[in-house]
Amino acid sequence: MAQSTEEESATVSEIVVTGSRIRQANLVTTSPVTQVTAEDVRESGVSRVEDLVTQLPQAFAAQNSTVSNGASGTATVSLRNLGSTRTLVLIDGKRMPYGSPLDAAADLNQIPAQLVERVEVLTGGASAVYGSDAIAGVVNFIMKKDFEGLEITAQYGQYLHHNDYDGPGNLRSVIEGRAATNPAQFQLPDDDVQTGFSREITAIMGVSSPDGKGNITAYAGYRKNNKVLGRDYDYASCSLGGQNAAGDSFTCGGSGTSYPGQFTDFANYAYTLDANNDFVPYVGSRDAYNFGPLNYYQRPDERYNLGAFAHYQVNDKIEAFAQLMFNDYQSVAQIAPSGNFGNTATINCDNPLLSTQQRGLICESDLVADIIDDPDTTDNEVQDFIDGVIAGGGTSADALDQIAAAAGVQSCTAAGADLIDPCPLYILRRNVEGGGRQSHLNYESYRGVIGIRGELDAAWSYEVSAQYSKVRLAQIYRNEFSVARLTRALDVVTDPSSGAPVCASVLDGTDPNCVPYNLFRRDGVTQEALDYVQVPLVMSGYTEQQVVTASITGDLTDKGLVSPWAESGLKLALGMEYRRDALDLVTDVTYSTGDGAGQGGATIGLGGANSTYDLFGEFQLPIVEGLPFAESITVDGAYRASDYAQGGKTDTWKLGLDYAPVSDIRFRASYQQATRAPNVIDLFTAQGFNLFDLDDDPCDFTDPNEDGTASSSACIGSNPWQVTSAQANNGFLTSPAGQYNYLQGGNPDLNPEDSETTTFGIVFTPSFLPGFNMSVDYFDIEITNLISSIGAANTLDACYTGGLQQACEAIQRNANGSLWSGDGVVVDLNTNIGGLKTSGVDINAGYNLDLADFGAASFGTLGFAFTGTWLESLETDTGLGFANSVFDCAGKFGNTCAANGIAASPEWRHRASVSWGTPWDGVNLGATWRYIGEVEIDSGVTTRLDSTLEDQHYLDLNGSWQLRDNVTLRGGVNNVLDNDPPLSYSVGTTGNNNTYPQVYDAMGRYAFISVTASF
Repeated sequence: MAQSTEEESATVSEIVVTGSRIRQANLVTTSPVTQVTAEDVRESGVSRVEDLVTQLPQAFAAQNSTVSNGASGTATVSLRNLGSTRTLVLIDGKRMPYGSPLDAAADLNQIPAQLVERVEVLTGGASAVYGSDAIAGVVNFIMKKDFEGLEITAQYGQYLHHNDYDGPGNLRSVIEGRAATNPAQFQLPDDDVQTGFSREITAIMGVSSPDGKGNITAYAGYRKNNKVLGRDYDYASCSLGGQNAAGDSFTCGGSGTSYPGQFTDFANYAYTLDANNDFVPYVGSRDAYNFGPLNYYQRPDERYNLGAFAHYQVNDKIEAFAQLMFNDYQSVAQIAPSGNFGNTATINCDNPLLSTQQRGLICESDLVADIIDDPDTTDNEVQDFIDGVIAGGGTSADALDQIAAAAGVQSCTAAGADLIDPCPLYILRRNVEGGGRQSHLNYESYRGVIGIRGELDAAWSYEVSAQYSKVRLAQIYRNEFSVARLTRALDVVTDPSSGAPVCASVLDGTDPNCVPYNLFRRDGVTQEALDYVQVPLVMSGYTEQQVVTASITGDLTDKGLVSPWAESGLKLALGMEYRRDALDLVTDVTYSTGDGAGQGGATIGLGGANSTYDLFGEFQLPIVEGLPFAESITVDGAYRASDYAQGGKTDTWKLGLDYAPVSDIRFRASYQQATRAPNVIDLFTAQGFNLFDLDDDPCDFTDPNEDGTASSSACIGSNPWQVTSAQANNGFLTSPAGQYNYLQGGNPDLNPEDSETTTFGIVFTPSFLPGFNMSVDYFDIEITNLISSIGAANTLDACYTGGLQQACEAIQRNANGSLWSGDGVVVDLNTNIGGLKTSGVDINAGYNLDLADFGAASFGTLGFAFTGTWLESLETDTGLGFANSVFDCAGKFGNTCAANGIAASPEWRHRASVSWGTPWDGVNLGATWRYIGEVEIDSGVTTRLDSTLEDQHYLDLNGSWQLRDNVTLRGGVNNVLDNDPPLSYSVGTTGNNNTYPQVYDAMGRYAFISVTASF
């Protein structure tokens, strides 16, 4: 994990270091490089390489196996939390393709973990060397080569957790209280759970040519991970809804789209069904739907992969090489059931599915509205009217007249009118009969690389390569409702022939297959109705990448290009590259028309391509070598000019300085300017609805959990972004699930974003302490004209707090003032915003010692490794120019940071490990301490139970035993102490099930065992 030592690098005279095409002696660069080895992968027991990479304090998970709501099915990494599209992923220095037509970042599921020799992570930016998408850095997977023989590894693992949550919030007793009144939705899981079983078997086979000039290394593997459900954990078996009035306990919240349903009339008075199928008042704290338990904490997946790496020395000048890789990956993302999310707004009052009592309430809602709006009407009079209808099973015309007269209004029945038909009715009812919404994702990826390389003469070498990659996506979304079918299935009348309920569309012939969907009774939904209203949603697509690269590198020492104070001369790398990235996404009619009830809006296909021609160059020049107080001084630099078909011309450059006054210490610094052109998804994503997270609607003046209310003058009015006084005070504006609608989409007029990266540090390799090395590096990365979106939550703040007209015009509330039901939405399309910058310090250290040197020969060897990062700032500027338009997410979490895709970002993270090569033949033991610092809520409210997510300490243990010369047994336990994750009710879709499982160990203790046999 630490910087390589002089001893390690002495075995190889010149190697290629990530971040440079120039071969260098030793792993010494002006930009910091952190390393993960194959042994680290084996000792951690991970079956997914991204799980180990994101343990590095410089790396954060974006998409991974813990994402269900909004899962692309890919596994991506975001260095410095700057976004996965700004992190370039390489295999042996060659770039990986877009991971999906849904996500431009590379998919780490394509990496065969069994073939990884090491992972080099460069976090100082490398756009001048590799291209614009390396602004945050590079993750380079170096694969095994020249393998000979056959190696088979089988591994098994599982999560083991004891449910005894004792963190803040008194959660277990809260769930027990809810279970007493609603056992169908609230249950504490078993005390001890075993879940998330993982199986993997891999094989590597290698053979060298008889003349020793070439080698083919092939691999094949199969992996299967089982699902993990939120309901298996006490801290995830209740969707947090805030905290009680006393502030000493969490509450169990949930979604207003509930079971047996929430029925809201025009006056926003809400009902639900009692055991007798009568309407009774809907009470959110009692009736909200607990959606968390069915969410997947870990998505199940299944993967097959195979491939081969080959090279052959044709002659003294030509070595041919090739890589062939295939990956078939399947996963399922599950979230809570779909339903009618207010997708239908009216009901016909002659509907035979309605009882007399139900019809009396909702079909006279115009009278209720009149009574409520009348200034002389008291709350008690309104409640008396509602209670009278509920108790009486309906209200007679005379009774309505009397109530209306008392309120000073005229009833429709008094005027001799019929009941309003159709009458307004928003239905929020969960499809518990159909089960969770499931996105079945399947990716097939193909990657091929061919090329030649060699030495032209003693000074110059070359490499020419071509690569082609293709990723195919097939997705089926199951257990979803069709809005069109749902509308027809609720438009029910009495069949004049049979007297039975029948869809009006059957009688008029527009849809003879329609089946009435009776959600006005708890047991009213039939399988036939469910089969009719549920539809699969289908999308398919592909990404394609073609790259042709030619480069030459030269050491011009023998040509006389040498500083007078140095022995080594100028080194150069020059080259050119052509790259084309294309994608295509096709969605079916249900997706593209927004007919999926639980999709939040339409998902429209897209297609496009972008190509670039690059010229690049690097140099490295030793200025001084071997002088007093100047053991070495070296400067290096790089330049890259790019011409994009979409995005115009850009250029990127870098300068670096390395100074070693003595051999024990080096100082290094680098500066880089880079430009990132928009990718195909940035440019061409079609507009469609999605969801964003927010604890409270700022114009809801009634919500007890509200962190800060906007002024009435900002909220109340007749503009599209404003609400009426009644709406602001009826409690309907805040989504019970904390999710609201926004309109997303690409922008073909995007400009490239610019970045500046500065790093400087010190590398310490003391000769008086052999085997020890340490580096400390400061980094500062600033991106301007950031390609992003403002963030819907930031838009609300800018309107209601900052009074910014531009922001207000992006807010479009529906008829009842809501942004979470119906067609209420915040427009949040891709644009160039102000910027994003981060700064901090990385520390890497390692120490290897033989205990025999200390007179303890019988105790073996010890190895220590440490890597840590202090995050000084992670600052976003929306560019809106009001007081809150710049916010810093270092050490923070919450809705403001989540608006720009940033999860919990602790100020300090580290990973420290020790390995012991025991004196017992073939036995090695190890331990790792992972630390994640505390984070505070970004709203600044300190009275919340979750205002601070406490720091976390994780202990991992591992060991190996070489049973025979060719058989090795390994095992270990990660999160040995079975820590519970910190909880918050503000994690939203950036997290999952009340926490951030991509940051914290959310599923408890993980135990694994593996056996490797070599032949």
